[in-house]
Formats: sequence, C-alpha cells, structure tokens
Amino acid sequence: MSKAVRYRRFGGPDVLEVQEIPEPHPAPDEVRVRVTAAGLNPMDWQITTQPDMAARFGITLPAGFGSDFAGVVDEVGTHATGFTTGDRVYGAAIGRSVAEFVLVKTPAATLWPTPEGVSDEVAGVLPVSGLTAAAALDAIGVHAGDTVLIGGAAGGVGVFAVQLAKLTGARVLGTASQSTFAFLHGLGAEPVAYGPGLTERVRALAPEGITAATDLFGRDAAETALELGVAPERISVVADGPAPPPGVHKAGALDARPGTLERITDAIRSNEITVPIAATFPIERIREAVTMQAQRHVHGKIVITL
Repeated sequence: MSKAVRYRRFGGPDVLEVQEIPEPHPAPDEVRVRVTAAGLNPMDWQITTQPDMAARFGITLPAGFGSDFAGVVDEVGTHATGFTTGDRVYGAAIGRSVAEFVLVKTPAATLWPTPEGVSDEVAGVLPVSGLTAAAALDAIGVHAGDTVLIGGAAGGVGVFAVQLAKLTGARVLGTASQSTFAFLHGLGAEPVAYGPGLTERVRALAPEGITAATDLFGRDAAETALELGVAPERISVVADGPAPPPGVHKAGALDARPGTLERITDAIRSNEITVPIAATFPIERIREAVTMQAQRHVHGKIVITL
C-alpha cells in the first residue's frame, strides 16, 4: 500500500484525505516516480472547490490532488523510454502529484531530469509556476528598457515572473501587500500596494509611464496598465482567471516555449534566480498546508514532503 491525498467531494481543505491506496506499478510505456517533494499551486485548491475548473482539466470524483512533483524514478515499464531507474526527475501530473508514487507515460512531455545543484524541494515547485510566469512575460515581449507592472508579484508565480523580467533588463514594479515589500525588494522589484488607488500609486512610482504589464492574480494590474495607456497587446493575464479586457493576452503553462524550464534551472544553478520556499509540510498535514496556500499571503512556495 502507499499514501496519496484524495478527495471524494468538492470543497475546502477539509475534503482532503491522506488515504492508503494500492501501490501503483507502471504500464509498459510508463515510469514510476517515488515522490519526495510536491509543490502547491493556487490551481490545486481551486480545482477542489470549483467543479467547472476540475472538468476543464478532465478531473472527476473521487480525485487525487496536486500538480507539481519531484523525486526518483524507481520502476521503468518494459517499453518506456528516456529514463532509467535511479534518475532524479521533476514534473507535472495534474490531480495526482501529492502521493508517494506518480506514474508518467513516456515519451514524457511533462517529466524532466533534475539538474545537479537543484534540490528536490526546488525542482518540485517549478513546472506550473515557472512555465506560467515565463509564458505570461513571453506573450508581451518583455525586454531591456521596459518598465513592467506585475500584479501578484509576491505569489508563487510572481516570484518567477519578477526575476525572469529582471533578467531581461526590465524595470519591475510589483503589486503586493505592505507586509511583502521587503521580500519583493529582495527579488529586485519595486513594490506598490494593490487595491483602490493603484493607478495613482503606479503613476507616482513611474511618472514616465509603464510599457508592459502582466496580472497574475485578478485584473487590477491589467486595468491599471490600460488606464496608463499601455497597449492591450503588451498586457497579459493568467489563463485560469476571469476574462481579460479586449485585446489582452491570456497565458498559461501550456503556452510556454520549449526549453523554458531548462532556462529557469540554468538560472537557478547560476544563482540568477532564487526560489523562496515559504514552508514545508509532511503529507499528513496537507489540510494545514492548503489552508496556508489559500490565504494568498505566502512569500514564495509551499512544499509537501514525502
């Protein structure tokens, strides 16, 4: 038997259960990963609370939980390709990652070798957040000389977006709560409080104007950018939120360019990107971890360890 987080009805963290399930084994074209770390994302708990969102990802009840993971390949199907027993790997398995074992079909578009110098805790938070951040910036062509506004800059996706934008040479303004200002300064962003009056605060911080924006939480930053004269084609929002204003890009992890995660892990290894881990929890404390994630005041990523 093995452990996995599952739920039988939609709802808040209280619906999540750590269950003993039969130990899975790979089909001929699959590999099995012994999971050591699983990063949490807002989409994970949103899926558990929103049946329509679950349906978009093909998830039906009863269901597993989580998307990102890292670990070690410990079984290889007879016809599986690309990985061998003992390989350190990380990947994405929507609705299945918070479990002792994850099966992945090969050839694998959602499983990558974990580079030396990158821990499982860091690798286990990269796929959804890293790909989403990169796609949101690529959609609007952030480059040196830009002044870009990032909405939700201190969140799990925001920490990657801020640093990736800085690597292009852009000036980065990031919306956040006052309590996260020092944290954002440490990542290289100039923080600005979200909420009513955002347009005036951004104008005061950047009187010469902003040239691009991406909104990773809600639509306030996107609307502020439009008010400040940014062209819609230079504004993006995350794909799973409310409909954006006309002409604004929607971007998600599936829109990321090939090689994006390799670029991010190279930057992590060269200390150009840091991945702040806000907290780690054992699988038995999954409800506590998801409650913390859902409060939206976490500085960085939350990881479940197994």
